Amino acid sequence: MTSRHSVGRLEGILRSFPNNTRSLRTSAPLFRDPSGSNTQPNPFDPFRSTTTNAQESTTHFGFKSIPESLKEKLVGGVFSSVASSYDVMNDAMSLGIHRLWKDHFVKRMNPREGWNCLDVAGGTGDIALRILDHARLNRSDRSLHVKLVDINADMLKEGERKFAETIYHSTPQVSFQVGNAENLEGVPSDSQDMYTIAFGIRNCTHVDRVLAEAYRVLKPGGVFGCLEFSKVENPVLAQLYRSYSFNIIPNLGHIIASDRDSYQYLVESIERFPSQQRFANMIENAGFNLVPHSRSRNTPPWENLTFGVVAIHVGQKPIA
Repeated sequence: MTSRHSVGRLEGILRSFPNNTRSLRTSAPLFRDPSGSNTQPNPFDPFRSTTTNAQESTTHFGFKSIPESLKEKLVGGVFSSVASSYDVMNDAMSLGIHRLWKDHFVKRMNPREGWNCLDVAGGTGDIALRILDHARLNRSDRSLHVKLVDINADMLKEGERKFAETIYHSTPQVSFQVGNAENLEGVPSDSQDMYTIAFGIRNCTHVDRVLAEAYRVLKPGGVFGCLEFSKVENPVLAQLYRSYSFNIIPNLGHIIASDRDSYQYLVESIERFPSQQRFANMIENAGFNLVPHSRSRNTPPWENLTFGVVAIHVGQKPIA
C-alpha cells in the first residue's frame, strides 16, 4: 500500500465529518506545532472528551478532536502507510538510540524460562525478538513463548518477515495474531507471565481499557511493562526536543518514506500523551503494584531514558 493511497483513504474518511476535520495534505496541514502562533490547546484530559453536537464521545488524533469511532481507522491508515519503512525511520528519527531503549527495556523486564509472554502492538517484532534472545543468551532457554499481537495486519506482516530470517522461524516459540489491545479476544484470563507494549499505547483510543485487558490476561504475580515516549523534564531540553520533533521528523518522513503526514501525526501523538506521573497513576488505578527501577527512597515509579524522551513503566499484578 502506497503512502498516497493511504492518505487518500484517510482524507475520504475525514471529509465525511463536518468542519471538525481538515485535509491531511501538506499544503493544508491538519495540525500545528504547539510552539507556533496557531497553537491548539492541549486539554487536561488527553484521551477523550464529549461533544453535544454529534452526541458521541470524542478522542484525539494528534491535536485534533475526532469521534471515537473514527480513530481506529485513522491510526490504522497511518501504520499501514509507514509499515514498510517503519524500522528505517526509527533509526533515522532517533539516530539509532531506539535500539538501546529497547535493549534496556527487555533487560529490565528480565523474561524467565518457560514464560508465556504477550507483546501487544508488537508490530515489526523488535521487542519480541529481544525477549527471545534474552532468554536464549542469558538463560539458555528455548521454552519461552512470545505471542505478537497487533491491530494492524501490515505491521504484523513486517514482523513475520523479520522473524523468517531468524532461528525462531517455524518454531513454537513465537506466534502472531491480529488483535485489538482494548479487547484481547482469544487470550485467556490469568494466562500470561509477562505483558509488554512499546511505543503503542499512546495510539489506542481507550488507554484505560488497554490497561484493564493487560491486568486481565496476566497471571497473579505477572509483570506489565510499557516503553513509551514521555515528557522531557528540563525545560530547555524540552524545547529543543519539541523543535526537533515538529521541524525535523515530519520532513524525514517525507524524504525517507514519502509520507510527511503520518509522521506529523506521530509527533503530535507524543505531545498529547500524559506525563510520567499521570500515566503511572493510570497503571496503579488499573490494579497494578508499581515497580520502581531502584530501591532508593526517592525513586519515582518510572524510569526515564534520554532525559525523559521515553520512560519505562513496570507494574505487577498482585498475587492475592
